[in-house]
Amino acid sequence: MSTTAPPWLSLSIAPAQVLRGSGILAQAGAALARLGQRPLVIGGDRTLADIRPRLQPVLQGQSLETAWASYSPDCSETSLEHLQQMVVAHRADLIIGVGGGKAMDTAKLVAHYGHLPVVTLPTSAATCAAWTALSNVYSREGAFLYDVPLSHCPDLLLLDYELVQTAPKRTLVAGIGDAIAKWYEASVSSGHSQQSLLISAVQQARVLRDILFQKSSQALQEPGSQTWRDVVDATVLLAGVIGGIGGAQCRTVAAHAVHNGLTHLAASHGTIHGEKVAYGILVQLRLEELVQGNQLATTARLQLLKFYSEIGLPTSLTELGLSQTSLADLQRAAEIACLPGSDIHRLPFKVDPAQLLAAMVSTTAPVNDRAHEFSNLSCNLTGSSQNSELNPQHSSNHEVQA
Repeated sequence: MSTTAPPWLSLSIAPAQVLRGSGILAQAGAALARLGQRPLVIGGDRTLADIRPRLQPVLQGQSLETAWASYSPDCSETSLEHLQQMVVAHRADLIIGVGGGKAMDTAKLVAHYGHLPVVTLPTSAATCAAWTALSNVYSREGAFLYDVPLSHCPDLLLLDYELVQTAPKRTLVAGIGDAIAKWYEASVSSGHSQQSLLISAVQQARVLRDILFQKSSQALQEPGSQTWRDVVDATVLLAGVIGGIGGAQCRTVAAHAVHNGLTHLAASHGTIHGEKVAYGILVQLRLEELVQGNQLATTARLQLLKFYSEIGLPTSLTELGLSQTSLADLQRAAEIACLPGSDIHRLPFKVDPAQLLAAMVSTTAPVNDRAHEFSNLSCNLTGSSQNSELNPQHSSNHEVQA
C-alpha cells in the first residue's frame, strides 16, 4: 500500500452563507425556503419550547411543512439513530439546528448522514459549532466518545444577536474560554509550520486572543453593545474561521483533550464545554512548564489566571466543582485524555497520565513552584490512596492547588 500523501487537500472553511444582525431570524424566511420545504428542527427540549414562538411564524410565512425533534439526552448514537428515523418519517429535505454546541453538532450530523442541507441557529455564543464542519459524539451520559469530520460547513448560519442576548451570561463567558483556546492550541501544534494557510490560521488565532483580552470584560458588562457583538462574533464566527483555514491541527490540542477526559466524570457535567476547555488551557500551559521548563508558558498561565478571575472562568478543579473528586477518578480522566489518537498527542512532547494529573492539580501553582519538582509531585499523586479525595489545601514540599 502506498503511503504517499494525496496531491489534494479538502478544506471546509466557512458556511455557504452567514446572516447576522439583531432580529435577523424574522427576515430569514426566504433564505430558509431556498434550502428546503420540509424542515426538521432539532434542539434541546427547553430550547425548542423557547424558540418556537420566534421560528414557527417565519417558517409558516413560507408555507414550510415543519417537524420538531429533541436530541435529548445528548448528541449520542442513540439520539442520532432516532433522529435519522424522523428524517425519513417526515420526508425532511432540510435540517435546522437550534441551541448550543451539542444541538449544532447533532443537527450537522443528521444532515451529513442524510445528505441534506443544514441551517445552524445558535441561541448562545458558547461555542463555534454553528460554523464548523465537525461534530462531537457523546455517550447518553455525556461522556465524549469521538468526533466526526463533515463534508462541508453549514449551508446557512443565522446569528441573531437579539436571540443570543437572551442566553445566560455564563454561556458567553464559556464561549470566550473555548475561543481563546485556539491561540494556545494552534500556536503549539502549528506555530512553527511554514505552510501558508497554517501560518494564517495561527495569526488569526493570535488576533482572536487579543480581541478577547481587550474586549471581554466590557462586553460582559454591556450586553447588546457593539463591543458585546464584537465578542459574540469572535466566539461564534472568528473561532470557526481558524479551524476552517487551519484544519484539525488548529482546532484542538491538550486543552480539548482535558475537556474530553473530564466529561467521563459525572461530577463535571454541571460545567459547560468552554469552562472545561478554559481550565484545560491552564493544564496545557502547566504541562509545558513541568515537562519542558517553559518560562513563557508560566507567564502565559499567570496572564490567563488574572483574565479568568476578571470574567469568571474556572482556574482550578475546585472552581470546576471537582474538589471532592477522588484521585482515582482524576487519574481515570487523565488516562482517557492520553489514549492513542487523543488530541493531546499534538503537543511537541510526549505526555503520560501521571504528568497530566500533576498538571491538572496545579493550575494555580505559584511561579516559584519549580519544574524540576515535577517528579516528586507526580509520585505523591500516583502513590495516594485511590479512595482519597482531592484536597485543595494539601501541601507537602509542593503547593498543590486544585
